[in-house]
Amino acid sequence: METCERPGPGEVVRRGPGRAVAALAGACHPGPAAAVTGLATALAAVAGQSGGRCVLAGTAVLAGQVSVGWSNDAFDARRDAAAGRRDKPVASGAVGEEVVWGAAFTALALCVPLSLACGPLAGAVHLAGVAAAWAYNLRLKATLWSWLPYAVGFASLPAFVVLALPGRPWPAWWLVAAGALLGVGAHLADVLPDIAADVATGVRGLPHRLGVRRTGPALPVPLLVATAVLAFGPPGAPDAAGPAALAVAASATAAGVRCGRWWERAPFAAAVVVAAVDVALLLVRGAALT
Repeated sequence: METCERPGPGEVVRRGPGRAVAALAGACHPGPAAAVTGLATALAAVAGQSGGRCVLAGTAVLAGQVSVGWSNDAFDARRDAAAGRRDKPVASGAVGEEVVWGAAFTALALCVPLSLACGPLAGAVHLAGVAAAWAYNLRLKATLWSWLPYAVGFASLPAFVVLALPGRPWPAWWLVAAGALLGVGAHLADVLPDIAADVATGVRGLPHRLGVRRTGPALPVPLLVATAVLAFGPPGAPDAAGPAALAVAASATAAGVRCGRWWERAPFAAAVVVAAVDVALLLVRGAALT
C-alpha cells in the first residue's frame, strides 16, 4: 500500500507559479489585513483627509498588516504543522517558510517610509503598533500579556489617522481607549477557535489560561465597554446614536451569554454584532476624532 507523507513546513509541494502566489497571498491573513486596512482608510476619510492622503495611510497600514500576517505564519509554521493545520499554506507545504519570511521583511521595510510619509509622529505611532504585533508573533502570544499587543496595535490606528491630519492634532482620549478595547476583543475572538490546538503546542496566552468556557462569555465584554466609551466619551451631550448603539450592543451581549449555554459559538456571534456596532459608531464620530 502506498502512503502519502505530509510535507513539513520547510518542504514545498511543487505547484505552478499561480498557485504559489495564491498560497503566499493566503499566508498574509488576507481577511484581517483587508478589514483593518479598510477601517483605517475609512477613518482617514471621515476625519477629513484628502483622497491621496487616505490612499497613503491605507497603503501604509496594508504593508504593516501583511508583514504581521506573513511573520505570524512563518514563525508558527512548525507548530501549525504539528497541529495538523492544513489550512495554513506554510504548514501544508504550499509555500516555503523562507519565501514567507522574505515577504514579511519586505513588507515591513516598505511600511517604514510609507508610515513616515504620513508625518514623523503619525508614522512613529503606526510603526509602534506594527512592532507590537510582531512582538506578539515572536513572543508575547504565549504569555499572560498576549492581549497587550492587540490593545496597542488597535489603539495606534486611530491615533495614526488623527496625527496625520494637517496641524497634527492630538487624538481624543476616548478614541484611543475605544481602539484598545476593540483590540482586546479582537484578540479573544482570534484565539478562541484555536485554544485547544494552541495549548497542545505550548501556547499559553491569556485566553488559553482562561479556557474556552470563560473566554467565550468574556469575548463581547471589552467590545461592549468600547461601545460605552464611543457613546459617551465625546464632549457634549450624547446624541441619539450613542445610547441606541449601546442598547443594541448590550442586547447582543446578553443574548450571546444566554445562548452560549446551548450554542458554543453564540458569544462569538454576539461579539461580531457588537464589533460591527462599534465600527459604525466610530465612523459616525468622524467629525469629533480630535
